[in-house]
Amino acid sequence: MALVKTLIPGSIFLAECCHAQLRSFAVPSSPYSRRQFKASATKMASTEAQGRGKTIDSHLHVWASPQEAADKYPYFPGQESTLPGHLDFLFQCMEEASVDGALIVQPINHKFDHSLVTSVLKKHPTKFVGCCLANPAENGTGVKQLEDLILKMTNEVGKAMFSRAGELGVPVGFMCMKGLNLHISEITELCTEFPSTAVLLDHMAFCRPPTNDEEKLAFSELLKLSRFHQVYVKFSALFRVSRMSPPYEDLVPLLAEVVSNFGANRVMWGSDFPFVVPESGYKGGKEAASHIASRASLSSSEVEWIMGKTVMQLFQGQWLP
Repeated sequence: MALVKTLIPGSIFLAECCHAQLRSFAVPSSPYSRRQFKASATKMASTEAQGRGKTIDSHLHVWASPQEAADKYPYFPGQESTLPGHLDFLFQCMEEASVDGALIVQPINHKFDHSLVTSVLKKHPTKFVGCCLANPAENGTGVKQLEDLILKMTNEVGKAMFSRAGELGVPVGFMCMKGLNLHISEITELCTEFPSTAVLLDHMAFCRPPTNDEEKLAFSELLKLSRFHQVYVKFSALFRVSRMSPPYEDLVPLLAEVVSNFGANRVMWGSDFPFVVPESGYKGGKEAASHIASRASLSSSEVEWIMGKTVMQLFQGQWLP
């Protein structure tokens, strides 16, 4: 089944399918100029004073507590929560880890009911950016159409949407859940044809420390995408891509190569809360990212970009400096 995220004030929107995910991000209150995607690292460094030292989580979820679900924000049938992911718990984790803000992705637990996430955005407009989920067609026919579009993004409609996103200054994200090799040709074609459209690759495009030729090829293709200046990499959900226990030291050489090729100002950390909690703890997940960066011999300035400044640059005005 395909799902599409749609736009609400102060939010982003996302399209998903079972094989790959296409995401488009927009902040209507603070549009992002496509000219910035062509800016050099030197020009971007001129904005370093903005948000210096702020830590922003680029990927997490929040859903109702069992009591909240019973009283006001019910879970979608069959999608009851198995992990605590309510706002108070998130705040507790963020405070403990000294994380200042986050991008909230609408959880499957509430499916098309956005009331909980919307309430969080309204209460904390300078702390969170939200991602909402919407059925692409009331009669359900849009589900198949969207799935075809995402799996064949280089068709005429897909290209038109990708191009229009660039014209509007809206970044488009891909989550290659089944592997980057399945989608690299489409991503490459789109980036080549539409250089003004920014692209985000979630969870390092699911490139794990390579153990065979296929995985080596996938990581090599990820690094080659750095030639497109509009491509950004999410260093997120580390427990999903590492083959080791925390602090995931097998990711050290991968991060070093990603930063060497893309630059730290095109890399951003994300926790994947609350799924990260039973894996390393929220604070542990953040500390693992910092540990990996340290082992990769990154500078303090590079770490600042990865831990918050990159995502702040993409969503200007959403997190106060």
